Amino acid sequence: MVMDPLDDVFSAMRVHSAIYARLESRAPWGLSLAGGQSARFGLVVRGACVLKVEDESSAITLTAGDCYVLAHGSPYVLCDSLETPRKSCSEVVRDKVGGVVELGGQGVPATVICGWFTFDSESARPLLELLPTQLHVRMDHARTQVLQATLQLLAMETDTPGLGSKLVVSRLADIIFVQAVRAHVQSDVESGRGWLTALADSKLGAALRAVHADLAHPWSVETMSRAANMSRSAFAAQFKVRVGEAPMEYVTRWRMFRAGCLLRQSERAMIDIANTVGYESEAAFNKAFKRMSGIPPGQYRRNHRPVTETAEVV
Repeated sequence: MVMDPLDDVFSAMRVHSAIYARLESRAPWGLSLAGGQSARFGLVVRGACVLKVEDESSAITLTAGDCYVLAHGSPYVLCDSLETPRKSCSEVVRDKVGGVVELGGQGVPATVICGWFTFDSESARPLLELLPTQLHVRMDHARTQVLQATLQLLAMETDTPGLGSKLVVSRLADIIFVQAVRAHVQSDVESGRGWLTALADSKLGAALRAVHADLAHPWSVETMSRAANMSRSAFAAQFKVRVGEAPMEYVTRWRMFRAGCLLRQSERAMIDIANTVGYESEAAFNKAFKRMSGIPPGQYRRNHRPVTETAEVV
């Protein structure tokens, strides 16, 4: 089975909850959204608006078909113009979650579907560390055709809610985040370091996919270099430069990432988890996990019992 780091993260993230509102606005209008743990996304269905994220030097003009995702829950402003006074989103939207929010005056209209969703932040950490504050996907780009179809389905679902709409929107939020990240990776992968960049390299990408397909394999620099069809020394040097860590450091980190997911999301026996991530004995696994996380796996599991999280409008 072919697998890459994105598959690994996406399969573990699990959106816990999602809420949304359909904003029907006319200029002048403006919303101010505070920071929080929930990720945010938006789709401009009609017209245009301005997005200004806190700590970002410049604002972005969004037009019909554009999508934004703020995976880190950063505070931001959404408005027709930065000169327009803003109202607090918590005051305007809170009582109309899942419905239509009318805002503004009598000027140029704009329709924006705004959403908030929470996911397993521990599972998403390897990905979030590499993502920018804001993802802006322009829908006229050829690589975003699948995302466009999903967003159009979301637009229809919020325009005419029916039986099960809340569940449908939650599932669509999961898909939207995955697809927005994929679109970002495809269009901007060469600008950064880490495994997102390395995946674009035919040789390093082959080694990474081999590792993620079988974490239980007794990996070494030698076996990874063979998967990449490179000499051991050249592979080790290039891997360090492109990924930012040595090959075996990478393997260990991802083994512990996968183990953490299994500890949080399943009741599998400790030896079973140990074998799944490449350790023949529970003792060796316990030692490696404690060295990486600071606590034994049993305590980690107790500390991370699943809880129900709810996305908040802020």
